[in-house]
Amino acid sequence: MDLKTSLVYQVAKLRLRRIEQYATRAEELQAEQLRHILARAARTDFGRRYGLTRKTTYSSYCTDVPIVDYEGLKDDIERMTRGERDVLVPGSCQWFAKSSGTTSDRSKYIPVPYLHLQDCHYRGGSDALWIYLRNYPDSRFFSTKGLVLGGSHSPMPLSGGKAFSGDLSAILVEHMPLLGDMLRVPSRETLLMSEWTAKMQAIVQEVATARVGSLSGVPSWMLVLLKEVLQATGRESITEVWPDLEVFFHGGISFTPYRSTYAELIPSERMRYEETYNASEGFFAIQDDPAEAGMLLMLDYGIFYEFIPLDELPASGDYSSCRALRLEEVELGRDYAMVISTLGGLYRYIIGDTVRFTSLHPYRIVITGRTKHFINAFGEEVMVANTDAALSEACRHDGRARVSEYTAAPRFFLDEGKGRHEWLIEFEEPPRDLATFTSDLDTALRALNSDYDAKRYEDMTLLPLSVEVAPQGLFHRWLEAEGKLGGQHKVPRLANSRHYLDALLRLRDGAPDPLLHA
Repeated sequence: MDLKTSLVYQVAKLRLRRIEQYATRAEELQAEQLRHILARAARTDFGRRYGLTRKTTYSSYCTDVPIVDYEGLKDDIERMTRGERDVLVPGSCQWFAKSSGTTSDRSKYIPVPYLHLQDCHYRGGSDALWIYLRNYPDSRFFSTKGLVLGGSHSPMPLSGGKAFSGDLSAILVEHMPLLGDMLRVPSRETLLMSEWTAKMQAIVQEVATARVGSLSGVPSWMLVLLKEVLQATGRESITEVWPDLEVFFHGGISFTPYRSTYAELIPSERMRYEETYNASEGFFAIQDDPAEAGMLLMLDYGIFYEFIPLDELPASGDYSSCRALRLEEVELGRDYAMVISTLGGLYRYIIGDTVRFTSLHPYRIVITGRTKHFINAFGEEVMVANTDAALSEACRHDGRARVSEYTAAPRFFLDEGKGRHEWLIEFEEPPRDLATFTSDLDTALRALNSDYDAKRYEDMTLLPLSVEVAPQGLFHRWLEAEGKLGGQHKVPRLANSRHYLDALLRLRDGAPDPLLHA
């Protein structure tokens, strides 16, 4: 560790000791968070509506406050955007993270009050760095620049300028602490540009000659940037451009389909990849052990966690009858929908992600998908974690194929009472033989998911999956048409409906698409 990095790291040691307590004090830490959340909620209209006080118990909280999705808090949030005080948080909230979502066509506005911004989002970013430095003492992090990619939309005024909205990444850039500002490239002005294509060109110009040591962003969009940098510099690898590059802090989507591509672009033995789990609603987990697939669930960020077993989640979207489990009640290897209460004004809010615990002391999780983004048309219950892993195995078996984007949906053959999964894949490098790749993908998915395998037995219910090849840039064009370029926007990997798949196929075939903006 160089001198500058070593000096800064001394500040982190006390915080790291606190994180070590997660393994032994998890329930106690979570109880502290709930007390803090309820004490603040008691000073709001929401708290008065449900009779919340600083003495409210967990049992009464569960009884009195229903589990909701965004629609359940939408009216209160709209009041906050108009400048009303003491609605979901004490005082006013000026900033809202705009999320288009992938399960709704309407924009969502997630409150990001100052306390939540500091105690959750910024703490998560700094903790990710402290954990990384603890694991890799040879780091020269503070002697280089950190390339941050995000903020696809500049903050925009709401309700006559009383409040502002933008991508969470844009809000984070807008309020970046001084140290982060000094270490980051590109400039604030460039990062907050609203037009994605122009912004990419400006970023390339600023970062191509910088001494970049770290990357932070969503793997798909960072990959686009890295290729632009290579094209602009005429170099063959990113390591030639930035020889000091040592780590990529990534999140937003699974890194599995991109791993081989990044390894080719950055052929450095020192390069590390650190996964984080953060969203507009909060910063939730950090990869703390390179030998572990799971991420450490962060327990003192002003967030109280509950979990609903995925097989008990109602399809109707009415969660009022659901019983959520506390952290100490979860089991290994089971999929859960995550429910959060936060200092940011979300109370028993179902975030839409599904997770699975890989360890309990400390609590570590992997993201397995979305509550509405899976395929269960025939009882197969295929999750994104299954399809990511199956794709990785098919690419490994092929030896050449690399995937940049994909989506899948069911196709029904009602006359036969059967169906199949249809995939649309955009390849970075095409497979040697598409038919063999398709067969390998189907075989890998059967090995990973016993329910899928059972439905595939002798083609009884499910026929072998099929693969359509998307031309280069198709997914990018679809997102552009939807006004969703950059940031954390992505096409849903899986869906029970064919809405996304058919829209992409129509775009590929040049047909008019009346549902594109539906």
